[in-house]
Formats: sequence, structure tokens, C-alpha cells
Amino acid sequence: MVHQLDKIFKPKSIAVIGASTREDSVGHSLFKNLKDNGFKGGLYPINPKNKEVLGIPAFENIAQAPAPVDLAVIILPSKFVPGVVEECGKAGVGGLVIISAGFQEAGEEGKKMVAEILKTSRKFGMRIVGPNCLGIINPKLGMNATFANRMALPGNIAFISQSGALCSSILDWACEQSVGFSHFVSIGSMIDIGFAELIDYFGTNQETSCILIYMESLTHARRFMSAARAFARSKPIIILKAGKSSDGTKAAMSHTGTLAGNDAAFDAAFQRAGCIRVERISQLFNCAQALSMQHRPDGNRLAIVTNAGGPGVLATDYLTTRGGKLAQLSEESITKLSEALPVNWSHGNPVDVLGDASPTAYRKAVEICLADEGVDGVLTILTVQTVTDAAGTASELVKAGKLTRKPVLAAWMGEKDVWEAREILEAGKVPNYRYPESAVDVFLQMWQYTRNVELLYETPPEAPRRFVPKRDAAWHIIRTALSEGRDYLLENEAKALLGCYSIPVGGNFVATSAKEAGVFAEQSGFPVVLKIVSPDALHKTDVGGVRLHISTKAEAEKAYNEIIESVKKHKPDARIVGVLVEKMQKKRYELLIGAKRDPIFGPLIVFGQGGVAVEVIKDTDFGLPPLNMALARRIIEGTRIYQQLKGFRGIPGVDLDELAFTIQKFAYVLMDFPEVREMDINPYLVDETGGIVVDARIGLNEYQPRQKGHPYQHLVISPYPEKYVKTILLKDNREALLRPIRPEDEPMEAEMFKRLSDQSLYFRFFGFVPKVTHEFLTRLTQIDYDREMALIVEITEDGKKHMAGVVRIIADGWGETAEFAILVADPWQNQGLGSLMTDYMLEIARDKGIKKVNASVLRNNSHMIRMFKARGFTLETEDSGVFSAELDLEHALPFAAELPFQPG
Repeated sequence: MVHQLDKIFKPKSIAVIGASTREDSVGHSLFKNLKDNGFKGGLYPINPKNKEVLGIPAFENIAQAPAPVDLAVIILPSKFVPGVVEECGKAGVGGLVIISAGFQEAGEEGKKMVAEILKTSRKFGMRIVGPNCLGIINPKLGMNATFANRMALPGNIAFISQSGALCSSILDWACEQSVGFSHFVSIGSMIDIGFAELIDYFGTNQETSCILIYMESLTHARRFMSAARAFARSKPIIILKAGKSSDGTKAAMSHTGTLAGNDAAFDAAFQRAGCIRVERISQLFNCAQALSMQHRPDGNRLAIVTNAGGPGVLATDYLTTRGGKLAQLSEESITKLSEALPVNWSHGNPVDVLGDASPTAYRKAVEICLADEGVDGVLTILTVQTVTDAAGTASELVKAGKLTRKPVLAAWMGEKDVWEAREILEAGKVPNYRYPESAVDVFLQMWQYTRNVELLYETPPEAPRRFVPKRDAAWHIIRTALSEGRDYLLENEAKALLGCYSIPVGGNFVATSAKEAGVFAEQSGFPVVLKIVSPDALHKTDVGGVRLHISTKAEAEKAYNEIIESVKKHKPDARIVGVLVEKMQKKRYELLIGAKRDPIFGPLIVFGQGGVAVEVIKDTDFGLPPLNMALARRIIEGTRIYQQLKGFRGIPGVDLDELAFTIQKFAYVLMDFPEVREMDINPYLVDETGGIVVDARIGLNEYQPRQKGHPYQHLVISPYPEKYVKTILLKDNREALLRPIRPEDEPMEAEMFKRLSDQSLYFRFFGFVPKVTHEFLTRLTQIDYDREMALIVEITEDGKKHMAGVVRIIADGWGETAEFAILVADPWQNQGLGSLMTDYMLEIARDKGIKKVNASVLRNNSHMIRMFKARGFTLETEDSGVFSAELDLEHALPFAAELPFQPG
């Protein structure tokens, strides 16, 4: 697939179909841009009405081009495009950029043309950028295949935009600001190539260090999440998402529906993928610049060094109201600053060095702050005063910045008086801004990126205990409701379903008579609450269907009769199932645990402060399933009520691990049942003694057929693939578990590395001995199951679990080719594990639709070579000591005689 995109972004020849001699036309502007900006490859104007365009011979059609064409740029009325795409395919064109508009935005006729274009492009193996786009630029090649007025400068930023008009404006701005690009892409309607393909392509592009995206809409969200999660660790992906939707706040059945709008889903998705989300165009490039110039901060504690009190105060206000912290300087730092600065300095943070501060004083103050362990970054503010040496101070700040791994930012306020200083800062790789707020904003974005990457690297703890959901019982509840034509569960059904997932719901009974209500009330324990159960009375209080604080059996019987009478009065035709009887609960905190089906990202989980005022308080955080304990804890920590939940002022905290486990179990309901449209537990009462569901609502969609072998297509992140877990027998008849790796396996893999001999390490890593760090192990254990797979052999000896070996495949971004590697720890070699693991992994690769498996193997690794040859791998010399092995899975026969799943 990469070579197909190379035809578009690194073409050796370009045909412009619709190139024109008419100066006011798009065809003329685009062809002129290609000709005038130094593109060195073949350039062929296609226009049957002209013999030449801008002095270059023109051709009647693409078939007449004198040499093979890598890229065809189409600038024609939409009705001609399908036929031209067919001509391009027959001529062997590698890829297409369709500038023309009038397709998906033109109604049914336009959609038909899109379908025809896609069918043709797939037949001939051509990929498409567009239609309805500005075009693409590769500055290094001198390729400007756009009709913009400017050419992009060379640099290391890949910019992807859905808006062509915005591209033109940003090009103009970037040229003035000396911002350069590795690639500049207007993707238009994205009928073929979208964000996911471009992230995969630019993620592996050595000339690209940062990916910027202007996004208006998103299709293929699962592919986007997979690509972003794969590269966000190593290359910042910064997204400006426009068009914040109000669709998600339309009238909904539950509190969750009003809180979890579509924009909240984008926030949760970007955070989970490790991306940075910004709100303004200036932030997009400021953040990219800072990340390319400076190290990321480890935390959000900022020290401010300034020669003016006012800007320091403004910076502090902006910092502390947006999630940052003003660093608390240590006593040692205060003492050193007092020795270095005039007696009247501020004696705290912000560090006011006073208006007559010299460059040397500035530098000493900055260096002292940077050396403080309680400081994660320094912002230096300078306002020009009579004795201010702006340029000299900039030079000293550059020197200080080179001696630290903490970010150093600058706000040199003014214009002409600080021009020279800004150039010094720019050359010294110190990001500088006109206003302190802009600098603080960038610092916080950098810290958020650190947080997001930490989330990708975090090793989750094990769940408090084993959890086995009763999926069949839960499905029976849902199926019953659907078969009755209902799009919701009754409260007793909702609680029963939650109980199937070990979510604490307490005891409840449905009484069908006053006598039963009295009996059930006694069994529950007073005081109790009685609530109507009726498909025609979902809003119980509106029909007088709730009675609280019932303290005796007689009161319960009376309350039952009153409820039935009231419901019949308000809704004479209401179908009454009965009256729910349950013990009243009283705990310190009311929480909300909910979910809503987002049209783009699927199930979206919401957690926060609950109760009747939940929409007013709006203290919530969001996440996407699947969740582990670490991810669930992060959602809790993202709320204001978290500070109370962990305990304060002598009030004991709740069991946060147990609460996170409850949220994790809640996520399993959403994973298992795409039929769940909306789910609302409000309130979930909790204190130091535990938690319990008080009220629950669940809305349903119609039955969602599952793709055989792939039941989680409604999720944008692939959950743990339990279908690949199986038990195997070693040669000595011991049982072992062969299963996909989990993030929680990091300690076990670290222990396995200690058991590897020098030879095993040599055969696996070709002489390179990896440093077994947390970062190294998380890359091995925290994988995206959509694009890679790692299987471990888990063996239990003396009551302790060990990782005996691991085999993995890592697919390319398009799932066509995968790299294979295997490692068996020395204590368990010669047990037949290598063959078992390899055969099973090759069948999984086939199940995932991978066409070829590649591996590199040392020439002296005779065991591996023998195993590869036995399975039909072809071996070719890669270099003097290494073979390159390849297996064509489309034509090779399966190896495992019995599979625990059906290949897709």
C-alpha cells in the first residue's frame, strides 16, 4: 500500500487532465504551479483543445502520454470524471487527485458517480485523494499540485485538511511565519484516502516529525483510532476539530444523553488515541513548533520569570483556571534567588526580577527555577522598558534552555523593540509568543500530550478479582424486551441485567398485590421505596408512581394501592407489570455512570457527579470501551468530585479501585451488546463501605447482527480477543495457556527476559541487547489488536504464572503484510512450543485477512530456518548473515488441524 501512496505523494511523473491555457481557470493555475515550482519529473498536460500548455506539449487523452504516469490530477466537470478515471486505469496510472466538485454534495446522481469511480479505481489498484479538494504539495520535490497562490516551504510538518479554503489561508500565513511542511494535503470529500491512511503513511515517513489535522467530519473511526494510536507515541498528532455538534444534546431519554454530546466523543477518542486537540488555528502551529523545539514537560507545574508584575499575574490566572499549577518553589530555590536578585524581588512564583533586570539576572533566575524539582517548565516574560536589553536577555535564555530537559518558553511583549530578540529566540529553538497567555496555552497542550502518551504507556493493575459475566442471562433480558417491541428495559430488568455483570444492585422484588408488597418490604428491611413498573409510565413521578420512606408492612400495602390507583388515574390504559419494592439506600455520594451510542465512535461512557441536578452541575468525564483498571481510574480522576471521593478533611475516601472495577464491568455490557443505545445509572450511591445502583435505565436499538467471528465491529477500539485463547499440551503432557498478550502482562514479560540466554537474545534481536525498561515493555504488551497480535504461552509452576514464550505479528497500516517474530524462554525450549505458537499465529494472521508474512532470521539459526521451510516460507539472502523469509498466506495451506474459531 505504501508504494501506491508513493505514486501520489512522491510521483516521478504527473498528468494534469484539464490543464488549460485560460489564465482565470483552475486548470491553468494548478499546471502553472507545477511548472514554476521546480518539479523535476515528467509533466504532461491533457487537453484535446490545445497543442501545448505553458510551452509544454499537450495530449488529447491520458493514453497518449509518452511515458508511464504515476499521478493524474483531474480538473474536469464532475460528469466527465468517471469516464476519465476508467481511461487512467487502462493507461496504468498509479494514483489520482480529483480536484473537481459536484459529487457527494450533489445528491443521488453524485453518489452514483462516486460509486462508479471507486469501483473503477479498485479494479485498477489506483488510490484517490479528493474529490472537491485543493490538491497536494510536496515541497522537497518542488511539487505544487494545487491551485493555491503560494508554495509551501520545506519542513517537517505534515498538514492534512478537509477545507481547501483554509489550506490557502494557512499557506499564506505559514510562508510569512517561515513554517515549513513535509507534505501539505487537502483531502476534500475523502471517498478513498482518509485520515487513517495518511496517518499511517506520514507516520512512517522519515521527513515528517509532526502531523497536523484540520478535521470537520470523520468516517472509518476504527481505522483512524488504530492509526493514531500506533503513531501518537512517536509523532505528535495535533487536531483542530471544527463543527462542534449540538446533535448529541437533543432530547434524550436519560441524563447521559444530554451530557454526552458528539463533541465529548471526539474529546474522549483523541485522548485515548494520544492526540492533542486544539481549539484555534494559532494553537495548531504553536503547539507543533513547541514540540519540535522543546522537551515535553513531566507535569503541569510552571514557573514564571518576569520583569513586570501585571503580565505575570495574567499568566498565573490563565494557567490556574485551565488545569495548570503555579510551581511551589522550594526554600532552597527561594534562598538562591534572593542571593542572585535585588532585595525587592517578589520572593515567590511568579519570580518578578524587576524592571531593570539584566540579562545575567534573568538567566540566573531561570536556571534556579529549572533546577527546582517542583518545576516542570519555565515561562519567561519580558516587557521592554528604558534599560531593558531584549536581545541580550534572549541570548542568555537560549543558553539556559540548552542545559535542561524541561521546556523553556518565552513571551517577549511588544513589536519593533523585540524583533531582533525574537529572531535570536527562534534560532535558539526557544518558542516565543507575543502574549503570555499564548505561551501558557502551549505549555498546557504539551503537558496534555505527555498525559495522553502516559496513558498509552501506563501498565494497568490487575482487576480486584476475577469477573465472569452472565452473558446468556443478560441477552435473555434484552431479547425479551425486543421481542415485545420495546426499545427500553423496565427498571427491574435493567437492574437484573446489571446484576449479570456483578454490578451491585441490591435486592429488589416486583409485587403484583398489596399483600406481596408488604411481604417483600419486610424481606427487604425497612425503610423501603416502592416504584411503579410499567412500560407506559417510564417517568414514574409524573404519574404518582413513587413512595419513599415506607417504614412498616401496613404502610407498604397502603403505598402499593395508592400507586396503582394514581397510575390508573393519570394513565387509564397503562400496562402495569407491578410495583418494585427495594430497601432505601443512604450513602454520602451520588454518582452517575452512563453511556450513549455515538454515531461515529460507538458506545461513549460518562462518569461524574450524579443526582437530580446532574445537567446543571456538569461534572463529568468520558471514555471509550474497552476499559482496563488504569483507564477507568483516569475517567474518575477527570472529574471534580474525584477530590472528594479520595477523602478530605478527615472524611474517609471511597474504594477507588472498586469504583474503577465497577466502571470497567459497566463497559463490558456495552462491548457485549450493540443493542444497548443508552444506559444510565443515576444515582449510583457510594461511600467507604461500597456502592449500589439506586436507579437504572437502559434504552435499546433493534437487534444488531454480529459478523461471524468478529462480534465487536460496533467498537472503535478492538477489545481483548478472547476467541484466540486456548489450552495446549507440551511434550511432557503439561498444560499451558496460549493466549493474546495483555497490558497487565508487563511484569511477567520482564521476568521472562531475565530467563533468556545470550544465544536466545542474539537469535531474537540479532546481537542487539535491548534495555528492558518500562517503555520497552509497554510497547510489547500494550498492542492494538486490530493491527498486531502477540500470543504468549502462560505456564503455572509452583503456583506462580510464567511467560514461557511470545510470538507476534505486526501488520502494516492496511493489513496486507505482517512482520513475524518469535521468542521462547530457555527453560521451556525443546517442548514443541515454537511450532505450536507459529502454526497458531499463522492461522490468526489468515483470520485477520493478512496476505503475506515476512520475517528476518539469522543464517546460523538452524531451528528457525528449518521451521520456516517446513511451512512453505521462501528464503532469500538479506545480507551476509541474514535471510529474509516470506510466506504467501493466500496460497499456503493451514497448519493447525483444529481451530477454536472460524476464520473470517
